[in-house]
Amino acid sequence: MVCRDCGLAVEGDVEVAALGQLELEDQVFVTAFLRSHGSLKRMESLFGISYPTVKNRLGRIVEQLDASIEPPTTDNAEVLDRLADGEITVDEALAAMS
Repeated sequence: MVCRDCGLAVEGDVEVAALGQLELEDQVFVTAFLRSHGSLKRMESLFGISYPTVKNRLGRIVEQLDASIEPPTTDNAEVLDRLADGEITVDEALAAMS
């Protein structure tokens, strides 16, 4: 990864968030959707596409995002349950999951 402004480079295994793994045009589409507060009518106007096309494109993007999310392991789920129940602290949960 390289910062375009300062040239700083990071090499090695870098985890990229699910949104960052989308194609650039899909990232732009999601950004526009958020900036329009989820208005499909506004998206129609911005991109010059029909309502069904907006819905289909958002559906395709959601499928990509869903595919990139891995469910927690059974062990992690148990730790999260214990955290939710107040049995352990956030620091203890992080330590148990690492």
